[in-house]
Amino acid sequence: MSKFKKKKGGELPAISTASLPDIVFMLLFFFMVATVMRDNTLMVTNTLPAADQIKKLDKKDRVIYIYAGKPSARYQDKYGDQPRIQLNDKFSVVSDVGAYVLAERATKREELQNVLTTALKVDGETNMGLISDIKQELRKVNALKINYTTRIGDYTQNYR
Repeated sequence: MSKFKKKKGGELPAISTASLPDIVFMLLFFFMVATVMRDNTLMVTNTLPAADQIKKLDKKDRVIYIYAGKPSARYQDKYGDQPRIQLNDKFSVVSDVGAYVLAERATKREELQNVLTTALKVDGETNMGLISDIKQELRKVNALKINYTTRIGDYTQNYR
């Protein structure tokens, strides 16, 4: 006979959950740092036109965005289907563009106020008259640095 007996009911020991709160907090901090909050809710259809030569903007904190296009399907009952201008989270008229740019400029740090770029995110189907009116308002407030936001692609395919 042997001196040592084997246990017949050899159960596995319980898993230690002592490090579980540390893992949860690491994940929480990771997602808090890595998540980008959306600035504006897009209220207009915004299918950007294609361009074959584009350049990416370096710093997003130096950009003021103006959206233009037809109201999206959920807003067409109230605002119609004519192209509209969206400034922040509301529809506006052309005469509001200058005041909007001045207000946005005032919220930026003083050293950034002279290097701000106005980015026009305009739907490809929007007529040029609205864009021209926006540009006139930007000239009145001396916002002369304008960027047209596009997507990568061959622009000639759209016009064949």
